Amino acid sequence: MTNKSVLLLLLVFLLSIRGHAQEVLHLDQEQPAGSGSIQDLDWIAGYWTGSGMGGDCEELWLPAKDNSMVGTFRFIMDGELIFAEYMNMVEEDGMLSLKIKHFNRDLTAWEEKEDWTVFKFIKSEGQTAYFNGITFQREGDELMIRLAITNEGIKSTEEFRLKRKDL
Repeated sequence: MTNKSVLLLLLVFLLSIRGHAQEVLHLDQEQPAGSGSIQDLDWIAGYWTGSGMGGDCEELWLPAKDNSMVGTFRFIMDGELIFAEYMNMVEEDGMLSLKIKHFNRDLTAWEEKEDWTVFKFIKSEGQTAYFNGITFQREGDELMIRLAITNEGIKSTEEFRLKRKDL
């Protein structure tokens, strides 16, 4: 086997390991959220910038307090704000969930007034947190978010690659 073949096999192996850790998991609709502590996910706190969905992204998570972590996200394309999110990662009765409310640039909400888009927690492994349809993984000063999307019946996964920045 040539050195080039060995390097190619090693690269494929390393990518498959990284891909496995970053898979997006799903729960059946009737399955409850997994148990966990919000303090176990405190590693996500910070200001993150990067790219995803063909645009620029910013995500800010405040440290855990009172069994929740509050965050914001904004998506900018060609210098224009497209949408923003208000996020609440919350621990209720020993179970975690991620609740998101989306807003257009004029602050009109995507969801109805009392509704949230909710991602039930599944499990965490080190600095990887799996929610139903979304995965967060931190490696040093990098945060990878993978989001399962269904658009007009077509399923895909969007990747957001963010780096930690100082405010």
